[in-house]
Amino acid sequence: MAKALVFSLCLLLVFNGCLAARQSQLSPQNQCQLNQLQAREPDNRIQAEAGQIETWNFNQEDFQCAGVAASRITIQRNGLHLPSYSNAPQLIYIVQGRGVLGAVFSGCPETFEESQQSSQQGRQQEQEQERQQQQQQGQQGRQQGQQEQQQEQEEQQQGQQQQFRQLDRHQKTRRIREGDVVAIPAGVAYWSYNDGDQELVAVNLFHVSSDHNQLDQNPRKFYLAGNPENEFNQQGQSQPRQQRQQPFGRPGQHQQPFGRPGQHQQPFGRPGQQEQQGNGNNVFSGFNTQLLAQALNVNDETARNLQGENDNRNQIIRVRGNLDFVQPPRGRQEREYEERQQEQLQQERQQQGGQPMVNGLEETFCSLRLKENIGNPERADIFSPRAGRISTLNSHNLPILRSLRLSAERGFFYRNGIYSPHWNVNAHSVVYVIRGNARVQVVNENGDAILDQEVQQGQLFIVPQNHGVIQQAGNQGFEYFAFKTEDNAFINTLAGRTSFLRALPDEVLANAYQISKEQARQLKYNRQETIALSSSQQRRAIE
Repeated sequence: MAKALVFSLCLLLVFNGCLAARQSQLSPQNQCQLNQLQAREPDNRIQAEAGQIETWNFNQEDFQCAGVAASRITIQRNGLHLPSYSNAPQLIYIVQGRGVLGAVFSGCPETFEESQQSSQQGRQQEQEQERQQQQQQGQQGRQQGQQEQQQEQEEQQQGQQQQFRQLDRHQKTRRIREGDVVAIPAGVAYWSYNDGDQELVAVNLFHVSSDHNQLDQNPRKFYLAGNPENEFNQQGQSQPRQQRQQPFGRPGQHQQPFGRPGQHQQPFGRPGQQEQQGNGNNVFSGFNTQLLAQALNVNDETARNLQGENDNRNQIIRVRGNLDFVQPPRGRQEREYEERQQEQLQQERQQQGGQPMVNGLEETFCSLRLKENIGNPERADIFSPRAGRISTLNSHNLPILRSLRLSAERGFFYRNGIYSPHWNVNAHSVVYVIRGNARVQVVNENGDAILDQEVQQGQLFIVPQNHGVIQQAGNQGFEYFAFKTEDNAFINTLAGRTSFLRALPDEVLANAYQISKEQARQLKYNRQETIALSSSQQRRAIE
């Protein structure tokens, strides 16, 4: 009897624990009882050697409701954002500049390969640079240089047969520029490099409530190089280095990185190795140095370099010289991109009326198209010469978004232009102000304006699903980018030719709003525009 009672109590405890964990996992969806919204600028900043990373506090109620987190990355000229991956799918919008992005899909072949001629030229350039440095070092340096030259000649003779294996090979790189939207699946590592003539600025959305994230609702970045700081510090302060002075970022109390125990056991290596292990904050730094060296077949010094020991540059580093890697000529890549776009449009037209394909295109995992540019005015889906334009991106345009359950919208409104009052039917909307300003109102189910604010450049605000919203551009115009938490998000409008009001009979409008039939007709037909509406002031000025 006693054993049965103990067993029952154990089952009860396990059940309660599972129920609590399940409720905790679903809690963000139950935190949408919002009484007030606010447009915010980032509240946490990490300064790196060649740029900065700013994040918004994901613990705010509106972020928890939408199940998202957001960051803004600024990469200076010749800056390299080190490789990392996240526990959540990411959607990236390039606000400014141009550069190169590489995404690493495990198991896929290295389709970009260096030619033998370029490899020889690269080695000759390196040798020439070494000779110039040696000539500046005096007589002893010159003697050492002669010995090194002899060694180099011997190594070249020995390595001629192995030259093919020494050529640089890597997976595909993609050119990015202002207006590009880039989709990064959860767990896929990527890096980016600014080879332009101005700062490269990008805004990232992390869809932490996605089914692809099987951890908790906290955004996590797993870096594979360097010694990065925690980008989503809940206290809003940068974390200092372990056992090291902090040349960048703000001082604050150190917290253990995710998943790392407070004390490291030492089953491998020599005594004292424990101090070296875990010095950095990247994934490699948690492994034992000797074990890592054996796994990679390298020496201990190289393994320590991978672990980011004594690296104070944070997650964006400055490249000395130029970053030289294999990539197609820019003109050729852009032409191929346009050809693929035309092929995709033709396929979509042929498939109209039929069942959609699994991913919209005959794409393999290794050749997934990750980006689309929606900044070009010619690409606009909605255009009004007196109000502005709107471009949308969904899983029909970029098939990978179907898996990520994300979509996007880019808007450009002229002075006093109005985005028709509407509600998002099946998605939350996370809006980033690119340029200009606008008055924004968001209304909940009780008819309360929970957001009534003039939003400015660099701010971000969230419009929860089904909440009414209206936006009017200010004197500077209004440019924005909106992340949507559904791959085929759509809206219902409250004004304009395709609005809710147009769809109702005159009698229904007259009785519902206590107006005459004539007023009901005026209410329905006064607006011939659809979504981008010109203001009454603009129309009076034109008339």
